[in-house]
Amino acid sequence: MGVLGAGGSLMGAEKVIAGFERATRPDDASKNWEPVSDQKVKVGIIGYGFCKFGADFSFQTHPNVEVVAVSDLIPERCEALAKACKCSKTYPSLEELVKDDSIEAVYIATDAPSHARHCIEALHHGKHVACAVPAVFGSVEDADALLEAVKKSGKKYAMFETSAFRAELYAMRQIYSAGAFGELVYAEGEYYHYGVENLPSYKGWRDGVPPQWYPTHSNAFHICVTGGSFTEVSCMGQPSILPRLQPDNNRYKNPFGTEVAQFRTSEGGMARMVVSWDTPGAEGEKGRVRGQRGSFYTEYQGLDKKLPGLARPPLPPTVSLGGHGGSHGYLTDDFIVSILLDRKPTVDIITSLNLSVSGVIAHQSALQGGELLKIPQYTLS
Repeated sequence: MGVLGAGGSLMGAEKVIAGFERATRPDDASKNWEPVSDQKVKVGIIGYGFCKFGADFSFQTHPNVEVVAVSDLIPERCEALAKACKCSKTYPSLEELVKDDSIEAVYIATDAPSHARHCIEALHHGKHVACAVPAVFGSVEDADALLEAVKKSGKKYAMFETSAFRAELYAMRQIYSAGAFGELVYAEGEYYHYGVENLPSYKGWRDGVPPQWYPTHSNAFHICVTGGSFTEVSCMGQPSILPRLQPDNNRYKNPFGTEVAQFRTSEGGMARMVVSWDTPGAEGEKGRVRGQRGSFYTEYQGLDKKLPGLARPPLPPTVSLGGHGGSHGYLTDDFIVSILLDRKPTVDIITSLNLSVSGVIAHQSALQGGELLKIPQYTLS
């Protein structure tokens, strides 16, 4: 999540990777919080790689969670994850962990190319699943298989798209739901992450990854605002001057360091979504929307004078906001509450596929010089 191309150390003195800045917890972050249940969901956590996401989303401190087991393929990392989560039971692989019948839900923070396969395996073993982004990695076929697995299992699936719970996007979603934007005419999302060298990754999966195969942080600035989808795309790619993004230097034969996608939305509007690995300057995720009744850049401006509450909901006092605009804790709470109350997670399977597959098709368009391509549409029916 948000760590594909920055230089510097993860959390060291030289430079904090964009997205890993710790959000300051407001004094009223837990004001009016009330538990929805005294039940504890038994959770298994899988993956503790370079980004250490397995322990960064406060499962281990959530009052409705008991972390009962952890796993990582590398023994030293598995031991460190267990220590971070205050958990004594470990498994050498996801395949072994999901056989544990005491585990009700898993959080999968493994390498991106394995996300769909790992989630399907967990669903087949009757687990609720939360997963790091993206839902699928360059494959429409994997999207079809993942959707079928979710339908067959009847379990919750949530993708931890951090932009969905950034304060500004949460406010946009509230405004849109109240009708104060009207239909969106135009949306912009940008995800910038510069890096001369690749960050460490399992089997080098980050090396030269096509920008639009990791599109969810930017695409969220329409899809996670409206709950809609993109229906077609024309995408242009810019060849990179960086050696790692030359097609002969990466497994994906990817020549692009920046890809700019122009989407048609399910409302009939337009969206411009950018992912860039090779443009130095301000980094991170940001977006804007313009609608028939109002717009949001840094705040709402429009025809409606009365708006709903725009602040994010209260969090349990023990849950940290975490990185990516203080979104981490909200994603975990949203997933756990969806299980306890049997409701849809905010970034459910349909939203997850809409966020991810649109980027897969966008990269195909870029390879074809911007040809307009149709994007698959997904439903639970």
